[in-house]
Amino acid sequence: MKLDWRLVLVMVLSLGLMVSCESTDDEETAATAFETLSKYMVDNDMDATTVVAGWTIGASTLSGNEANYFVVDIRSADVYATGHIPGAVNCARTDILTTVEDGNTNNLPVVVTCYSGQSATLAVVALRLSGYTDAKSLLWGMSGWATQFDSWSSKVDSVAKGNTNWVTTAAPTHLSGNAEPEIVTEYTDGSAILAERVELMLASTKSVAGADVLAAPENYEIINFWGATDYDHYGHIAGAYQVTPDPNELTIANDGLDILDPAQTIVTYCWTGQTSGMVTSWLRVLGYDATSLSNGANSMIYHKLEGHKWGALATSYDMETGL
Repeated sequence: MKLDWRLVLVMVLSLGLMVSCESTDDEETAATAFETLSKYMVDNDMDATTVVAGWTIGASTLSGNEANYFVVDIRSADVYATGHIPGAVNCARTDILTTVEDGNTNNLPVVVTCYSGQSATLAVVALRLSGYTDAKSLLWGMSGWATQFDSWSSKVDSVAKGNTNWVTTAAPTHLSGNAEPEIVTEYTDGSAILAERVELMLASTKSVAGADVLAAPENYEIINFWGATDYDHYGHIAGAYQVTPDPNELTIANDGLDILDPAQTIVTYCWTGQTSGMVTSWLRVLGYDATSLSNGANSMIYHKLEGHKWGALATSYDMETGL
């Protein structure tokens, strides 16, 4: 039977239209880089509840047990040479992943130390998101190891005392339904996007002084990372959202990140700047413009703190010198 050419033409055009519609649908439903990354992180147990949990070790626990850990000191080489934890290796923060990969041949738990315990949080988040899930930060950094390295005593302050932007008003209602951050990348695979984001986070530390936030809290979206009781008891920065520190409210799985506005600079503060450093680093990997408030409440209401408070060391733990 001879096939009518007009029927053939209709069939071809119809097939082309179907393919075109399918392509359009695929493009419309293609996952964004943020969606791909966040799904990969949830599927691989990298949500906040895992990454920001059990991530510190005290000097008293580490001292005498240094051989059971791979200790990395990310202070400058000059300062490291004047004294460091026995057996600790020195590297730049940006080299933490290659240093651990090349040097930790016995697969020991990793401990990272810095000056105050704050910048080490970037390295610990990078490690935990790169497979070293038991990586920890030395609490208070080298300030908590040796009196000669005390960088905390000069940083504690009460700049919020009498400041009109330190208030006791009720917490504002959380925002919701914010857009996701835009992640610019050439990768479409979750693991590749994560590796790229981790490297970018390590290369750019970001913090802000409490006095600067108090001077203009309207310039930030502020996250108070305390429990509700402490939020009311001590007061807080004006406009700060109260988020529980477990941190179930800031998780991918619970859609908790939609309280964050990707168009804002997000400031997280805690007691010491160490937990907020972890949270901030994790958020920056996810594409948020997040920053940590340096030294936390210890720099703003030191006079009022009943706990979580820096106290200068009376003695020092063992150290080695030299490179």
